[in-house]
Amino acid sequence: MKQTGRTFAERGAGRLRGAAAAVPPTSLVIAATGSVQLGAAIAKGLFDSLGPGGTVFLRIVFAALLLLVLWRPRLQGYSRSGYLIAILFGLVLAGMNLSIYLSFDRIPLGIAVTIEFIGPLGVAVAGSRRLLDLLWVALAAAGILLLAPLGILGDVDLDPVGVAFAVLAGCLWAAYILLSVRMGQVFPGGTGLVIAMCVGTIVLLPVGVAGAGPALLDPKLLLAGFAIAVLSSAIPYSFEMAALRRLPARVFGVLMSLDPAVAALVGFLVLGEQLGPRALAAVALVTLAAAGASRFGGSRGG
Repeated sequence: MKQTGRTFAERGAGRLRGAAAAVPPTSLVIAATGSVQLGAAIAKGLFDSLGPGGTVFLRIVFAALLLLVLWRPRLQGYSRSGYLIAILFGLVLAGMNLSIYLSFDRIPLGIAVTIEFIGPLGVAVAGSRRLLDLLWVALAAAGILLLAPLGILGDVDLDPVGVAFAVLAGCLWAAYILLSVRMGQVFPGGTGLVIAMCVGTIVLLPVGVAGAGPALLDPKLLLAGFAIAVLSSAIPYSFEMAALRRLPARVFGVLMSLDPAVAALVGFLVLGEQLGPRALAAVALVTLAAAGASRFGGSRGG
């Protein structure tokens, strides 16, 4: 029976990879971005039943199970320092996802993702001494300033707590990126991520139980949690890995910079979240800054 389950999982993963190989890599990255944001929109729709804590717990649990089944990594035989890095990575992963879900609960999806994007943008320009990178910082700063929860901004009226959670998620995203490099040096393939997901599951267990209680056992909500894990983890990871085999890292980074704009679009189409002119301008500025930092991050001079 166990062998049959493994064969089924392998066939499913193989079909997903095969389908991905037949699609242009740029389309794969855009599809992955849309999948992540659609998963976020569905997650936000569950907050009334599960709360942000219960929703993020279900996502991490099912994502960990999916990765365990699809990759079946070897979890033993690594150094103590390697496991410490994986544990820290899991803590950051749990904190990042919980923070952004708490932000989604208070402010529109597109704005939360826009603010969160200061994390990867900061990593992209950190330590640079090129004048060109000051442009990306200035554009991003202008975008974030437009979202500042001040009365003078007219059509932007944001919950300061939601903004703070988005900023925290961005900081943790930056830590996630930096730790990913270390994880790749210690663990092969997705082994480190699977260990981190398991750590995140343990950490988020009390948060999930406190936030959702018996609702965590509702079959319909469990199915929705599984769908979120597939949309936010399984599909994006598979598509992005397939795209990276055929795309330069710089182009990949530019395409990933579409996250805030895609989040705003999905928030409008799925959740009916309206963004005023200032908020849309902020999304555009941060998207442009992230794209520019990714596109020209490896160039010299300037």
